[in-house]
Amino acid sequence: MEKTNDQGSHAPAQPAAETPAFLINGKRVIRIVTTLFLVAILLVFPIYYQDYYFDIPKVKYQFYYISVIAMFAGVTATALSMMIVDLAHCRGRYTAAFFDRFSLKKIGRTLTAPDVALICFLAVAAMSTVLSDYVFEAFWGNEGRFSGLFLLLLYGVSFLVISRLSDFRNWYLELFLVSSVLVCAFGITDYFNLNLLHFKDHIDPRQYSIFMSFMGNINTYTAYLSLMLGVSGLLFASDRGRARCIWHYFCLVLAFFAMITGQSDNAYLALLALFAALPFYMFKSRTGIRRYAVVLASFFTVVQLVGGIGRAMPGQVLEIQGIFSVLANSKSLAYLPAVLWAVAGFLYAQAYLRNKKGEDPGVWPHRVWGIVFAAGVLTLLFVLFDANIAGNGQRYGALRNYVVIDDDWGTHRGYIWRLAIRNYREFTPVQKLIGYGPDTFGILTVKNNYSEMARRYGETFDSAHNEYLQYFVTIGPLGLAAYLGLLISSAVRMVRRGAGNPYVIAALFAMLCYGAQAVVNINLPIVTPVMWTLMMVGLSGCRGEDGHT
Repeated sequence: MEKTNDQGSHAPAQPAAETPAFLINGKRVIRIVTTLFLVAILLVFPIYYQDYYFDIPKVKYQFYYISVIAMFAGVTATALSMMIVDLAHCRGRYTAAFFDRFSLKKIGRTLTAPDVALICFLAVAAMSTVLSDYVFEAFWGNEGRFSGLFLLLLYGVSFLVISRLSDFRNWYLELFLVSSVLVCAFGITDYFNLNLLHFKDHIDPRQYSIFMSFMGNINTYTAYLSLMLGVSGLLFASDRGRARCIWHYFCLVLAFFAMITGQSDNAYLALLALFAALPFYMFKSRTGIRRYAVVLASFFTVVQLVGGIGRAMPGQVLEIQGIFSVLANSKSLAYLPAVLWAVAGFLYAQAYLRNKKGEDPGVWPHRVWGIVFAAGVLTLLFVLFDANIAGNGQRYGALRNYVVIDDDWGTHRGYIWRLAIRNYREFTPVQKLIGYGPDTFGILTVKNNYSEMARRYGETFDSAHNEYLQYFVTIGPLGLAAYLGLLISSAVRMVRRGAGNPYVIAALFAMLCYGAQAVVNINLPIVTPVMWTLMMVGLSGCRGEDGHT
């Protein structure tokens, strides 16, 4: 076939240039490196330990930063090798084309909304560190929970590499579930006081109930389980193959059992987020509606099962407390699992008689659930207003301890939150924008409030026990806004560009469940790196076939 050149003459058409072998091989090496990193973080990292519970934060932090540095070194060395070969054989044509994507004219099409939010987040954190009164501590986080600027930069580096250079594979999330099953299984054996791996041999017996599995503190343990809950719940909701459906249902039920026996209050928020969000995804089909009934029935069945075990084996298992204890021992709820299973059975019998025809339920299930969801949010806001501002907390009876947020609420979280806001009000104008410095909350409270904390509770608080408030105080409202922008823009991108793959949405649900429990929990390099990694993996599944954003 011929084409006309600029002078009007005819010339043979030129075939499209083939991608050079060095580029193909280089990209293959980079994908191998990123795959090894993902296997390390999603499979090995959760169950990695050295000296049992005595150094868990430190050794997991070390494992993560070594993994990120190794991945970055491998990717950088490969990229430099590709550039050298390009300069030698192609006069740098491909290198120039790569950097041209980041020119002022094209940068807007190169960076995604999550990229921009991440850059802003890291920029604010860097400014907060440089202008902090404790630059060294803010950079390393050594006076806090190792969540200083260095760790935030590691999140940023791995985010950009994984979200842009790794190939999305469904089995990444399956590896995560395999590791999570091990975490759950070990945690459940702790509930039965088995101490199989001898983690509790050298700790105070009074602390047996607050340390579980490979994660340490029960709050950290259930924070990790919130990720498993989101992934397994969504995948069970969307499974078509019988084997995978059974596997994901097993993971979901195991996560329910582990979260209930984990006894941390942050589990309530993660479960609430899952139950509230799943219908927006599941009610697109009648199969989804039926499986949602199964999810609810399974949860309340597990609650009753745990309650029955506690009554049958007093002294041999950990005592369940809080809302889970109320649910397990309430006579009015004893028959709820049977009712829910009957509803699920009716829905499946109806589907069988209909011969699986008419899977589209129409728009009404979504609309009805939207109304229920909005009503639930408004009710919750009214209860919080009525109990705390209007002063009517006594009317809520046994729920008063959960809806009245005073200083003793949530194991002194109410006091910590009030202390955080009080200290923030005393910041300089610059600090009110970019915070006191990453992970310097403990320095701030010891400096300003040590005597008060010691007098009231006999302890010091080095974290706000609220990830968002922690960021608000340490990297300011600008840093918090950028972080929230990163989470929200990532979620929107996954919904818009990854909705066709349930594994992408599973990563989103992991973020959602983690984000809900983070309202009352600590940002630690034990669980948070896994959340960031799942977010990166989800975004990598939103790229086009050409790998471009």
